[in-house]
Amino acid sequence: MTMTSYRSPRGWVAAAAAALLGLGASAAQAQEPFKVFLNMSYSGNTWQAGAANGIKALAATPPYDKTVEFKTIISGTDVQKQISDLQSMIAAGANAILLYPLSPTALNRVIKQACDKGVVVFTYDSTVTEPCAHNVSNITARYGANTAQWMVNQMGGKGELIFNHGVAGTTVTSTYDKQAYGVFKKYPGIKIVGDFYGNWNDATSQEEVAKILAAHPNVDAIWTVDGTYGSLQAVINNRPDRLVVIAGQSNNGYRLMIADPAMQAKGLKGVSSSAGPAVGPYAFKLMMEVLTGKKKLTGNNIEYPLPWVEAKDVKICTGETFTDGCNTFPADKVPPLFIDTALDGKLVPEVSLKSVQEGTPTSGATITELPAVTYADSLPGINCSKCEAPKDWLEPNKVQPIPVP
Repeated sequence: MTMTSYRSPRGWVAAAAAALLGLGASAAQAQEPFKVFLNMSYSGNTWQAGAANGIKALAATPPYDKTVEFKTIISGTDVQKQISDLQSMIAAGANAILLYPLSPTALNRVIKQACDKGVVVFTYDSTVTEPCAHNVSNITARYGANTAQWMVNQMGGKGELIFNHGVAGTTVTSTYDKQAYGVFKKYPGIKIVGDFYGNWNDATSQEEVAKILAAHPNVDAIWTVDGTYGSLQAVINNRPDRLVVIAGQSNNGYRLMIADPAMQAKGLKGVSSSAGPAVGPYAFKLMMEVLTGKKKLTGNNIEYPLPWVEAKDVKICTGETFTDGCNTFPADKVPPLFIDTALDGKLVPEVSLKSVQEGTPTSGATITELPAVTYADSLPGINCSKCEAPKDWLEPNKVQPIPVP
């Protein structure tokens, strides 16, 4: 039975009015309280916990604390289990589902079933190719190309480099790797002397970088996505007086190190970027604006802004939120591996340190309206199927290239 079967007469009037205003069918049909599900796949790591806790906190923030029935379902790493869980959510009368998909294609059929029932479906960080779903991610923001070009510029176009891949087989790794390799290959003076799959893990990254340093003691740079803190720690432990150019995640300890004048005097140059857990809370806010008819989207792929913090941009926060442009916490406030981009002072100012650590709403906060969205590039097999990627999708769009020496 479809969602429309449960409409009250007032609901029919609201639907008609919404249609006249150009709102989506799902937004027109949904009535309070909204049944909203968060479907997690991977769980248990810092990134996923930060994203899920931020989403949970927003669902308990006014006005959603009174209008949303929120439930989290953890499917694990089995795609068939995720499909089954999504089917159960549809059967339970979901109005909206926010999910971290395990595959860009395997969930398409069940997602289409949800859309056909009037369910608003959003993904965060990871993406699907089913056209009715909304993907919210910065996979299209060219992290690989921009960070690689930034490193080349800092290195003067030459030097030895370690390449720390992420998780083999993921769309994020394949996309970022193609972009970074494409930039490095333009500069014959850049020599990749070692590479490995760090699995976005700091302990693994530290161990593997240490091995490569033993064979190549003159390494000048390390390119990573995550595992950045561990990669840098390996250099500090093995070569403390000569550090490196490095690009990677937004661990609080890493941001503090790149801003440390003593570290900079030893050659450390770093940029903190990559995908942030705050993409999850941002996707939740956007999904709710669509569900309630406050926002009408003209495209299904939305780009979450690429975080970008260089040493000069690091600003220490005095409280528990990102206010007045701050973006990093004191060393005694959070562990070194805490991911600062779990917070976003511009798009999700309602989310505090307590929110991402405990999943609780920020005292006194209310949901703020989002600005206009930025639509993402189409990338075949990643966020669309019958589409064509921009000709320059492997090129940096944030960092100006230097001439080849």
